[in-house]
Amino acid sequence: MSYNHQYDCVVSVDEGGMVEYWSPSSNYEKPDNVFSIKSSTNLFDFKKAKSVPSSITMSPTGQQFATMSFPDRKIRIFDFPTGKLYRTYDESLVTITEMQQAGTAIDKLDDVEFGRRLGVERELEHPAVRARINVIFDETGNFILYGSILGTKVINTLTNRVVKVYGKDEPFRALNLALYQGQPEKKGVVTVQMAASDNPLLQQAEARDSMLVATGSGKVRFYMFTNDTDINKSDRDVHNEKPRTIATKQQAEAAKAQTGTSATIHTSMGDIQIRLYPEHAPKAVENFTVHSKNDYYNGIIFHRIIRKFMIQTGDPLGDGTGGDSIWGTNFEDEFTPALRHDKPYTVSMANAGKNTNASQFFITTEKTPWLDDKHTIFGRVVRGMDVVHRIENAKVWKEKPMEDIKIISISVS
Repeated sequence: MSYNHQYDCVVSVDEGGMVEYWSPSSNYEKPDNVFSIKSSTNLFDFKKAKSVPSSITMSPTGQQFATMSFPDRKIRIFDFPTGKLYRTYDESLVTITEMQQAGTAIDKLDDVEFGRRLGVERELEHPAVRARINVIFDETGNFILYGSILGTKVINTLTNRVVKVYGKDEPFRALNLALYQGQPEKKGVVTVQMAASDNPLLQQAEARDSMLVATGSGKVRFYMFTNDTDINKSDRDVHNEKPRTIATKQQAEAAKAQTGTSATIHTSMGDIQIRLYPEHAPKAVENFTVHSKNDYYNGIIFHRIIRKFMIQTGDPLGDGTGGDSIWGTNFEDEFTPALRHDKPYTVSMANAGKNTNASQFFITTEKTPWLDDKHTIFGRVVRGMDVVHRIENAKVWKEKPMEDIKIISISVS
């Protein structure tokens, strides 16, 4: 929901996509200074599209509001008093893929980079992620800003054109945005003589330098963008500076104690015992063992099976697009010459590219040397190989078992 102070009116939407106007100070009824009949508006568009807004943002003037909705991934701008649709911008996966292939996007990416970003876009469908996505107005109400596959777009809604893209070369996908456009406060009285003088320091102090702040998908930092191209004003290294760790020694020891050297995956087809390698892949093993002890994997299915290759699981959504690490963000790969995909029954992290490990993992059923230095190995099956092959030979449709094969629980020792 979002409050419009100009009309003393709240706009709210329920989980079914039904939009309502109501006044918090008049028995929660629709105000008299807006549309009279709801059927004359476009407020039913979400219901028709079977989509629900993830955010509602009022313009500074109160004359418009903007929404970002899922699963249709459309940005809509409505005229507030009439409820009529003013603009629509389509950021659906189908549209951005067609524009990439046709070369009509504002920036054409190479195929590998586009594929990587498309994988990130699919992760936005998770309710916990899309709830953090918003659209914002600038102070004039004539421009909107929102994150996209190409960066943070700035659109002039009067001319209907993209006028700028922030962070188009940055390795993260912007989610939640905030914009500061104020003029710096004066800390002292400006005299007539100071105002009349040609003082570059005074002019710089009073200059307006708008700042865009954004959070990123799977990132623990927030990011700031300005129009200032001078990047040498500070000695902070935004690329290499590590986030501060606030973990105490006791917390670190507790985390270490949570890892193990072996685990048994209890499935609906039998038990699979694996040996873990915390000495070679400490983060992957910690992630797996903590998830296992927290019952994260309980009830999750083997969603992808390819005979003579591997069986894959670890996705709470069951379609290969979900899952989080215990840290809430992707973690880095851990490769070592000591562990290779040179034999079957290797347990490795599934990923969507470099350093994108989360919760999904797979067990190979053959030698797969082409996966070396691409997927982190953190274990091997030592017992229950027959169970692995029973799962491998299950009937599938488009690589997904026709009957669910589930992880019941995982015990770690």
